[in-house]
Amino acid sequence: MNNERNTTHFGYQEVAEEEKARHVAEVFDSVAQRYDLMNDLMSGGLHRFWKAFTIAKSGVREGWRVLDVAGGTGDLALAFARKLGNRGQVWLTDINHAMLARGRDRLYNQGFIVPVAQCDAERLPFPDDYFDCVTVAFGLRNMTHKHLALAEMRRVLRPGGRLLVLEFSRVWKPLAAAYDFYSFQVIPRLGHMITHDEASYRYLAESIRVHPDQVALKLLMEQAGLEQVEYYNLALGVVALHRAFKF
Repeated sequence: MNNERNTTHFGYQEVAEEEKARHVAEVFDSVAQRYDLMNDLMSGGLHRFWKAFTIAKSGVREGWRVLDVAGGTGDLALAFARKLGNRGQVWLTDINHAMLARGRDRLYNQGFIVPVAQCDAERLPFPDDYFDCVTVAFGLRNMTHKHLALAEMRRVLRPGGRLLVLEFSRVWKPLAAAYDFYSFQVIPRLGHMITHDEASYRYLAESIRVHPDQVALKLLMEQAGLEQVEYYNLALGVVALHRAFKF
């Protein structure tokens, strides 16, 4: 009998593939209530600029259908909803119920009732060729099979549609030591102070280091069948926005 198990990264740990989703769910269940506050503190508010840049590069126009995958507390979905108004459709999805509920309620409180779906990005419950634009912000690195998730996002895009992936990446090398100190010494302590959960923010730092860098992610997207893949380094490579098309 073959007892070998397929494993994947959960931060620096090697875990069974079927266990990663549970571990990630525990992280986001723990931090959901103060997720937005921590984003502001960790990035000095820069995450708002990164997301605004993503919206600008999306080229979204009236009448478009937009899917925000792993949309969490709804930053991108809210921005798209404001941009489209009643002349398009925005779907907010996430695998984590606590995060999705916060995102749904946030949009509702801003006057936008958008369809939501709790779903796995590797098995999106949407038809082929449906969306004009798909986005995923700071969610891809938490997915167990990134190539399957990217292939699913491509599947639901219409021909001519575009995928935007905003994710932590590889910082400019001269800043690597300082960035490591901030990531492994400052952020976990901040997480402990704000959310009483140091371990989840240590996982954040580790998950960034095992995520594909700019060039590797570009190749992964091309292997998923996406075309004209390009990326933009933000904050000296702390974050990168990858944009690709389906033809």
